[in-house]
Amino acid sequence: MACTGGETSSTRRTLIDSRDTYDPRSLDPALSTDVPTGRAVGYVFDGLVRFTPDAQVVPGLARSWDISTDGMTYTFHLRTGVKFHDGRPFSARNVIYSFQRVLDPKTKGGRGWPLYPIDGAKAYADGKGRSIAGLTARDDSTIVIRLSEPFAIFPKLLAMPVAAIVPDSVPSNFGEHPIGTGPWKFVEWKHDDYLKFAANPDYFDGPPKADSLMARIVPEPSTAVAEFESGNVDVLYVPEGETQNWEQTDEKKAMLESAPALRVFYIAINTTRGPLADKRVRQALNYATDAKGILDGIVSGRGNLAAGVIPPALPGGDSTRKGYTRDVAKAKQLLAEAGFPNGIDIELWSSQTPPFPRIAQAVQANLKETGVRVTLVQRDASSMREAARAGKTDMALKDWFADYPDAENFLYPLLHSANKGVGGNVSFYSNPGYDKLVSEARREQDEAKRTALYSQADEIEYQDAPMIYLFFYRELYAIQPWIRNFKVPTIFTGQRWTDVTIQFQR
Repeated sequence: MACTGGETSSTRRTLIDSRDTYDPRSLDPALSTDVPTGRAVGYVFDGLVRFTPDAQVVPGLARSWDISTDGMTYTFHLRTGVKFHDGRPFSARNVIYSFQRVLDPKTKGGRGWPLYPIDGAKAYADGKGRSIAGLTARDDSTIVIRLSEPFAIFPKLLAMPVAAIVPDSVPSNFGEHPIGTGPWKFVEWKHDDYLKFAANPDYFDGPPKADSLMARIVPEPSTAVAEFESGNVDVLYVPEGETQNWEQTDEKKAMLESAPALRVFYIAINTTRGPLADKRVRQALNYATDAKGILDGIVSGRGNLAAGVIPPALPGGDSTRKGYTRDVAKAKQLLAEAGFPNGIDIELWSSQTPPFPRIAQAVQANLKETGVRVTLVQRDASSMREAARAGKTDMALKDWFADYPDAENFLYPLLHSANKGVGGNVSFYSNPGYDKLVSEARREQDEAKRTALYSQADEIEYQDAPMIYLFFYRELYAIQPWIRNFKVPTIFTGQRWTDVTIQFQR
């Protein structure tokens, strides 16, 4: 009989996850730059707000908040009576300390940008200010945050792991021994093997329904599948190569749950380089690419074709927009109209990480049929990213995960002219009309109006084709039949296992 941690598979009360494929960088929120770290931080810590599994923003350590009519000032009313796991009380000063700590220039390797909208935060992070002007503790249970300019989705940034609240005076080994206010208390970290957490019986929102939670670190997908089939883990991320096997087997299919991921695969076209500056050439590259064949053949149909950069799961996404369906004749026609009847020669950069090399090869073969001669350049992911940001690539095959569930997190970093290069716009795309709509949307407090602006901006860039639009990815999980209430999260920090239980059949 399979067993883990001394518990048999039919009696254990520890929930066991197998989705992490590598060790977290740290358990310190200030150093939260990867998915395993962010997930663990979400178990041990709370922010002022948090995400639900379906990516809604709900109160966390703040029980409510008010927004000034000009959209510049947020007043957060904090919960009282909350304690850290070591018994210290939580108060407004912990918020001040936590944000200052994240932004402190001495916090090397952190990710402070979600707090940059706060007035004075960027200057503080750059070492040009001694305090953060826009951050004030009115009293022990009230935090007032003034922004440098209106930013309608600011609360979503506060739900990110880096904005989690820590106690005062954390020790030097805090990243290995974290203390938060969250639903799970840290117990043990066996590097490259597992992390274990115990239910916090005093959690302000009610204790988790299971006794403990283990996050297994399983680098090899085949090992994770074998552990799931042995009953040693409760949740499995189904490998892409196993998709058909699971979806076409009745017993396995019954355990599957799927959710659209906020992740887009695309090829950034550098709009400043030679023929690629011509919109007709970029549209031709889209018509020449068999995105559906790539989606079905390489990632087992795990996704939806992209016709824009906003995933259909988010407000502003348009699943009805007519896409660049493959049309080789149309592609040749556009190339000829642009003055390139004999095609062009370009480079396509990609990382060496699966499935990117196979996708690049497929695109190369597709474009060859229209006379576009593609030279493939493969580098490790960081080198490829650096070259693209420096404007040294004609085309770069990429994917983008949302940091927070909002269309702005696709439109602004990927294509706004303020983010050319290192900011994420490696297409070096610039369209004043597009920029204006996205900038207006960032300030617009009315959600319906903001969504309309997002849609208009998405339509503009889609027609300008600063990228080859491939697909939006779809997550696929297998859940053991004895697990109750596990909902596949839209954003990776959206599932904290607090309502999940184990109910074995007797």
